[in-house]
Amino acid sequence: MPRPAKHVFVCSQARPPGHPRGSCGAKGCREVVDEFTKQWQQRQLFTQVAVTPTGCLGPCNAGPSVLVYPDGIMYGNVTKADVSVIFEEHLLGGKPVERLKMPADIW
Repeated sequence: MPRPAKHVFVCSQARPPGHPRGSCGAKGCREVVDEFTKQWQQRQLFTQVAVTPTGCLGPCNAGPSVLVYPDGIMYGNVTKADVSVIFEEHLLGGKPVERLKMPADIW
């Protein structure tokens, strides 16, 4: 299998309720992971894009977090509805989604 051009890491960290750092799990990351996987399969991007659920990416207060490599772009507060936009504009179109990018002081 050839190396994909893009690798998407989607935080799936779930900490217990009331944890001081919070977690992407408490903010709906499971829906985001599932939507990335669904669209990746529907679009049959198996050789162009890799999608990997991952542990904590750091900015728990701005989750769900998504990190795209090799671009080094981190998105925050990603919703299920944002996944299509990330696929169309960034993963396929090559242009990061500015409104979802983490601020420079975070990433």
